[in-house]
Amino acid sequence: MGIVEIEGLGKSFEPGSYALKDISFSLSRGQILGILGPNGAGKTTLIHLVLGLILPTEGSIRVFGKVLSPRTRTDILKRMNFASNYVFLPQTLTLWENLMVYAIMYEVREPARKCAAALRMFGLYDKRHKRAKTLSSGQMMRLCLSKAMINDPEVLLLDEPTSGLDPEIARRTRRLLVELSREKGLSVMYTSHNLWEMQEVSDRVLFLDGGKALLEGPSAELIGRYDVKNLEELFFKVLGNG
Repeated sequence: MGIVEIEGLGKSFEPGSYALKDISFSLSRGQILGILGPNGAGKTTLIHLVLGLILPTEGSIRVFGKVLSPRTRTDILKRMNFASNYVFLPQTLTLWENLMVYAIMYEVREPARKCAAALRMFGLYDKRHKRAKTLSSGQMMRLCLSKAMINDPEVLLLDEPTSGLDPEIARRTRRLLVELSREKGLSVMYTSHNLWEMQEVSDRVLFLDGGKALLEGPSAELIGRYDVKNLEELFFKVLGNG
């Protein structure tokens, strides 16, 4: 059994129209799943469903062996975390205050030590007493990533996490994700429009288009099966543009 199990998942915001339809897959411990697709494919909706921010219209989500529901969501989310390029932390708090708030919310042991380690991980420790509103968009993304690591999550959900990061920080972030997945068993669901980046970090990929799953499986196996050189060629072939 995977650490995340999705079965027949569907989400409709309007009668007769589905943002996601009949999505099924599993995520194993220590695995990185890349979620690919054009704008409007349903990638962010899927992330929001797994976070319990919205409820499915049909199907089920199991995380850590429990069905995700309003009753179980709090216990499940204590063992997860999330970062995105469109979610900003409170602007009037300092970086340190932001992380301390989340450390307390997640009931982290030794919160000061964890906050310091998370800020150092993403090169922000020297700015810890600056207010978040002084950060550039790339620095804000790094703060969100620091927050996402504050509770040593077992499952990490990332929506365009390297958007706005300079190339060196983006590379360090990718390497960190791979290192944590291999050494600590961190499981990651990861959306990105950067197909080269996705090929570097993902063990498996899920292709979405129009809310439907077109393809899912191990990255290397799918590249071989479709006789392409990389995920970029596979992406366009699956979407019918190659």
